Amino acid sequence: MLRPVFGALSGAGPSARLSVLIFHRVLQIADPLFPDEIDAERFDRICTWLKAWFNVLPLDAAVASLKAGTLPARSACITFDDGYADNCQIALPILQRHGLCATFFIATGFLNGGRMWNDTLIETVRARVGSTLDASCAGLGHYRLDAIPQSRQAIDALIAKVKYLGIAERILVTQELADTAKVGLPNDLMMSSTEVKTLHQAGMQIGAHTVSHPILARLRDDEAMQEIQTSKVFLQDLLGERIGLFAYPNGKPGEDYSAQTVNVVRQLDFDAAVSTTWGTTSPGDDLLQIRRFTPWDRSKLRFGLRLLANLRSN
Repeated sequence: MLRPVFGALSGAGPSARLSVLIFHRVLQIADPLFPDEIDAERFDRICTWLKAWFNVLPLDAAVASLKAGTLPARSACITFDDGYADNCQIALPILQRHGLCATFFIATGFLNGGRMWNDTLIETVRARVGSTLDASCAGLGHYRLDAIPQSRQAIDALIAKVKYLGIAERILVTQELADTAKVGLPNDLMMSSTEVKTLHQAGMQIGAHTVSHPILARLRDDEAMQEIQTSKVFLQDLLGERIGLFAYPNGKPGEDYSAQTVNVVRQLDFDAAVSTTWGTTSPGDDLLQIRRFTPWDRSKLRFGLRLLANLRSN
């Protein structure tokens, strides 16, 4: 029912519109703290819908077709950000079962036992025993943890307070909070280098996502250059091939990255870069600021209708 409508709104060649979906994790089972996070069963359904409605392309092929004006009708790409281990362990087999390709953007500093600052906060709240969390030691306030809704509110508030701190300060305050709470934290949330290789060997695409996932707009040009280039070089050395795709951390233009950040990405010879601005990308658009979006609806119809709304949004 929806396939012809997608074709009408996303034609071929000059009238093409590329839809790019963004994911982060695919959990084995649903997480009560994050009920909207994608789990394996839900991702399997999404892959079924996407394969029925779209021509799902590797991102580099879609970019080349956009440049040449030959993008097929109903084109879409699947992307993942950050480098979570479940991308390889859970998402990859599902993608392979459906015959789909995805691009995985890796924040290289967290590979091999690292942990992103936001996950330190999340897992501290999850593991905390008791009905309160005193984060005043790190200047982050005091929170009730009586039930799941209160724990989730605490997580959202903590992330909002820490998100735009400097790189070193984010690590310092989140680790201080975990130490004060006396909780054990997981060290297996992110992929190993071997798992990144496994994705690549399975035909998936790998892109750079900086080293430490900073807010690039708040860095000096030389600092942004180092973050982006170091992640690119690491992945090129790991995989033995050029890395031509990049994802801006957080990805909001003007807030998370700037016009000067785009210039840095251009200087580093990337073919394309993706943001988190909703909408689609057409021939002639800036390929260093490709738009991305993911519907959050659970039913097939609502998921499809939100994708249609995204096609109409720009």
